[in-house]
Amino acid sequence: MSPLQYVHHVRLEEAKQLLEGSEDSIEAIAGQMGYEDAGYFARLFKREVNLTPAQYRRRFAGLREVLQQRRTA
Repeated sequence: MSPLQYVHHVRLEEAKQLLEGSEDSIEAIAGQMGYEDAGYFARLFKREVNLTPAQYRRRFAGLREVLQQRRTA
């Protein structure tokens, strides 16, 4: 893995957490991760995760909340 690939990997992992746990826009999350171009971020995310950021959010947004509820029950 090249240094640039590693940086993208780390940023995308953090982006996944934000998509799961926040209601920030995809553009805002892209900016927080250091991507000025939200379109580039979305293409990179799709290439690495095989889902668009919006698809990922729809699929996994409630998962963290459900898991936390199960731990406290």
